[in-house]
Amino acid sequence: MEHEKSCGAVVFTKSGGALRYVLIQQKKGLWGFPKGHVEAGETEKETALREVYEETQLRPRILEGFRMTEEYPVLKKENTDKLVVYFCAEYSDQEIVPEPKELLAAALVSYEEAQILLTSESRKRILQEADAFLRNR
Repeated sequence: MEHEKSCGAVVFTKSGGALRYVLIQQKKGLWGFPKGHVEAGETEKETALREVYEETQLRPRILEGFRMTEEYPVLKKENTDKLVVYFCAEYSDQEIVPEPKELLAAALVSYEEAQILLTSESRKRILQEADAFLRNR
């Protein structure tokens, strides 16, 4: 079994006292969180920050104390699993600019809107855990 590893972040900002989350829409149409492959010599957090920047032009700050993973088979590659590590990352006063070569769209949405847009049960759970983590800080 081969393994691939990606890192990303549940990126958020506070708007009018409410938490708002950044979701990206991949070319396949699915919504998720900014993430991508770990490059040689990078830490998980460095990968997450680089990928968030490449996909959205945001430069958030990773919060300590939150790290969740999801694992799933890579459909296009037989005998390959993917592990994705997510952090919570906060930004303010920046504009989201989706990378047109990689994404259809990027959106800043409420928790409720994000739960509707996310179709993967594991990503819904990651958002739920991130939201609980942020509300209990």
